[in-house]
Amino acid sequence: MKKFIFTILLSVATNFSGYDLVSNPELKNVFICNSQNGKKYHFSKSCRGLNACRSNIKEITLENAKKLGKTICGWED
Repeated sequence: MKKFIFTILLSVATNFSGYDLVSNPELKNVFICNSQNGKKYHFSKSCRGLNACRSNIKEITLENAKKLGKTICGWED
């Protein structure tokens, strides 16, 4: 019985966590330099490409970053 419950809980946790990312990777969050000149998105807030950002760093979905015309940072490509 314990094994059965554990299997069910593991299945639910596995299916629930990351479900949206598996079915729609565009929902993944990325980071952008929130300035007029910022043209790239970054998967990591500590990305080397964000070092020159003199504005605030904003976390948005990948989908929204692409809608804003951002492209992937060359350091993360």
